[in-house]
Amino acid sequence: MKRRTSTSRLSRSAEFERVYRQGRSTANRHLVLYAFPNPAVQTPRLGLSVSRKVGGAVERNRVKRLLREAFAQAGSDLSPGHDLVVVARPPIGELVEREGLAGVVASLSELTVKSGLRAAPAAPASGPSA
Repeated sequence: MKRRTSTSRLSRSAEFERVYRQGRSTANRHLVLYAFPNPAVQTPRLGLSVSRKVGGAVERNRVKRLLREAFAQAGSDLSPGHDLVVVARPPIGELVEREGLAGVVASLSELTVKSGLRAAPAAPASGPSA
């Protein structure tokens, strides 16, 4: 398992505040994504916020682990030089139970495309054209 360096995460309260106050937000049913351009960083940095409304400590830690994994999968496709904060909404617990990592990846991908941090995936070919 590849370990991400601590520089790829937001850890200070001031960093979170800057992203919340000056960044742009995009949301869906399960997540809210705040993005703030930061040319000082090469790779996107991630901060997570998972409240107790999501569930107990075990559920919250599972959600955070899956969000970090989904971010790691999408990381190479994301625009460089951004600080991101992902806020988990309470319905994410149901999504994790139902679909696991695949559901979290789909939800995060939807937001990254919607916010312009990543190009939309190409539509699959629908067979031979007449």
